[in-house]
Amino acid sequence: MHSFTLLFLLMLALSVAVQLWLGLRQQRHVLAHREEVPTPFLGQISEQAHQKAADYTLSKLGVGRYEALYGAVILLILTLGGGLNLLDELWRSLGLSELWLGTAFILSLFLITAILDLPFTLYRTFGLEQRFGFNRTTPRLFVSDMLKQGLLLLLLGAPLAALVLWLMNTAGSLWWLYVWGVWSGFTLLMLWAYPAFIAPLFNRFEPLQDQALRERIETLLARCGFASNGIFVMDGSRRSAHGNAYFSGTGNNKRIVFFDTLLESLNGDEIEAVLAHELGHFRRKHVRTRLIQMMAMSFAGLAILGWLIQQPWFFTALGVSEASTHAALVLFLLVMPVFSFFIQPLMALSMRKHEFEADDFAAQHASAQDLINALVKLYKENASTLTPDPLYSAWHDSHPPAPVRIAHLSTRLKTE
Repeated sequence: MHSFTLLFLLMLALSVAVQLWLGLRQQRHVLAHREEVPTPFLGQISEQAHQKAADYTLSKLGVGRYEALYGAVILLILTLGGGLNLLDELWRSLGLSELWLGTAFILSLFLITAILDLPFTLYRTFGLEQRFGFNRTTPRLFVSDMLKQGLLLLLLGAPLAALVLWLMNTAGSLWWLYVWGVWSGFTLLMLWAYPAFIAPLFNRFEPLQDQALRERIETLLARCGFASNGIFVMDGSRRSAHGNAYFSGTGNNKRIVFFDTLLESLNGDEIEAVLAHELGHFRRKHVRTRLIQMMAMSFAGLAILGWLIQQPWFFTALGVSEASTHAALVLFLLVMPVFSFFIQPLMALSMRKHEFEADDFAAQHASAQDLINALVKLYKENASTLTPDPLYSAWHDSHPPAPVRIAHLSTRLKTE
């Protein structure tokens, strides 16, 4: 057995073991605190709501355990089990040119993995989310979303895959640098195009009708120096009872979006505070920072792939008998998460730091107390656990744990 095969198996086993261990820690911690509402939330979160959040968290953990094991088995079948090799041979039997062979191989693999993931997707939507009262997606809407996603994959993914493979085959030893440029450009294009052209395929976006709230928001935007292309309400309630708010797009195509479920649960002061938090991400340049981090990681990843593609053992050690650009690309995309899993806490740490900074910005330009009130309502409405295991949270969560975040905001009340 090749040494890289052993390394891959070791890292896969270790990553799954760590996921299961962290999940067990989370389960024990949530169960240990299920019967008592944490002190900072007494009088704001009922015991029933707290227990519902605990049960929801435990149910998601249970699904996550099976999903981690299932994903590891599928990965082994595709690689060492010969699944990719078989798929490659099937497409080669059709006598396609190398470019179209590679494009068909990649798209068909995406389709296969989507089908393999479908049981968990269905259960999360119509089982877990339905049981806790969050799902509002109908079977018809679910199928419609799947078909639209497939069409987008075909219209956007096929040309992108073909261009990437063409560069890998024709651009020489520095092909990875050109591919990085194409990928970076595509990412920026999607950031610009998503709010105006893609998101409306799945949801309705209507201008905010509440004139008083609109005036408050426009005053806040002017105070924060933020120019947007509109304030919209999204029909998030068509699919879920969860609430959220965000801004998307770049340049002159930036949009502020509120889920209709969010507007139903928060008052004007709380909505203003939530938006001030989102604007904090913009003013503190978090979006740009995360984009740069993502581009840096893709640059490093493609440079590594540029070296790996020249090593015959990279293919044979992972179950592929015939080396090709499309096989190298797919192998890298499948195997990379096994290794990058261990740097996940660093990324989560950076994102939590950004959340604290955005909260500080909101406390300066709106009200820390209003943001606290809004967060408590959102924790309750979304059944977010108030007692996560610290280590599990540090590894997985992009937002600080509820008690830590509320305590941080409470220190800002003195300065208001």
